[in-house]
Amino acid sequence: MDPHPAPASPPGGPPAPEAAPPDRAGLLWLVVLAIVAGALTGLIGAAFRWTLEAAGRLRDVALLWAGTAPADGARLAMVIGGAALACALAAWMVRRIAPLASGSGIPHAEAVLRGKAQPAPLALIPVKFFGGTLAIGSGLALGREGPSVQMGASIGHALARLCRRPEAEQRALLAACAGAGLATAFNAPFAGAVFVLEELLQRFEHRTALAALLASASAMLVARWLLGAAPDFPLAALTQPPLAALPLFAGLGLVLGLLAVFYNRTILGTLALADRVRGVPVEVRAGLLGAAVAAIGLNAPWLIGGGDGLSAEALRGEAVLATLPLILAARWVLGALSYAAATPGGLFAPLLVLGAEAGLLFGAGAAAAFPLLGLDARGFALVGMAAFFAGVVRAPLTGMILVTEMTLNVTLLLPMLAACGTAILVAMLLRDAPIYEALAERAGRRPGP
Repeated sequence: MDPHPAPASPPGGPPAPEAAPPDRAGLLWLVVLAIVAGALTGLIGAAFRWTLEAAGRLRDVALLWAGTAPADGARLAMVIGGAALACALAAWMVRRIAPLASGSGIPHAEAVLRGKAQPAPLALIPVKFFGGTLAIGSGLALGREGPSVQMGASIGHALARLCRRPEAEQRALLAACAGAGLATAFNAPFAGAVFVLEELLQRFEHRTALAALLASASAMLVARWLLGAAPDFPLAALTQPPLAALPLFAGLGLVLGLLAVFYNRTILGTLALADRVRGVPVEVRAGLLGAAVAAIGLNAPWLIGGGDGLSAEALRGEAVLATLPLILAARWVLGALSYAAATPGGLFAPLLVLGAEAGLLFGAGAAAAFPLLGLDARGFALVGMAAFFAGVVRAPLTGMILVTEMTLNVTLLLPMLAACGTAILVAMLLRDAPIYEALAERAGRRPGP
């Protein structure tokens, strides 16, 4: 007797179609290519991260060298002029070689997955790598994750196309390796895989989920072998706040939801303002901003760059509370101007800085107002990172998992849920579009150069 009989035909009707056999060969191809492409993404992402760290150290040395002799105009001119030249060169590379390398690259990856744009050519990878190094290394307030995501997406798509895989598998590998790029940028493999489903696809697909998990795992294996497995922000375990403090975390979410809407509009408004000065070459604009950032760095070197130092300081509770509003305002403006410079660089890392600083400030006020609750302001800084991310990007699971993996703290998941949920609710009630959706829409209606 056949153990798998064909389905019976309905009386008097046509024969029932047989179930399509699973595409096992295609699935194996997807698995192999996800592992290989993920490893390549991890290699390039780790190299990019190492290069950025080296560039940051070089910038600090240069600023110190120029600052020790403030009367020496030649030193100041060399450092400020060098930063201006680096940013101008990054903008020139984008304009002349790979225009799609401008900014984060995540909106472009989403547009490709929705069939609204063509995948970027491989020429984007060196522009994203070296242009991002020049721009972020010079001190622009941009994140490493945007370039890492877009380079990973290009690798995944190119490898699938080279192996002549179907278009559906090309898109699956593009998404999977984009997530692997995020995982490498923040040493957060689970966040990278969840990012694919929650933000890039905004739906669950079994094959793409499998590819995303394997690509992130493969990328992290390579990246941790090269860079180590230490979390980005190692933090001693925080005590779980009392349940009575939960409304305070929801209040933090309310505040950060409002700030997220304002920040999104600041980013879009700054980009619109940059479009209005089209008579000024983009290289000149980027160069002027690079010079201004270097001048700021001579007096406050900790204020410029990606901002990991500021985030770490806030999470340790070491920030000076009196200066937090000034830091918030400065990073707010600097982040928006940096993103409008048309150089490679992402938004995630600057978002985490703003969320941590605002959360610490809110937490210090809450601790002073309710001393009997025994609140730790550092917990508000940690939750603030996830809540501000959720309000701006509208990807709460990615934000919560990302912050948890970066700090290795799991005691604040319930406060995170309250804060992230409230932040998203505020943004939705105010009808504010998620930042990457708004950027993609803007790119679609933006006039050509």
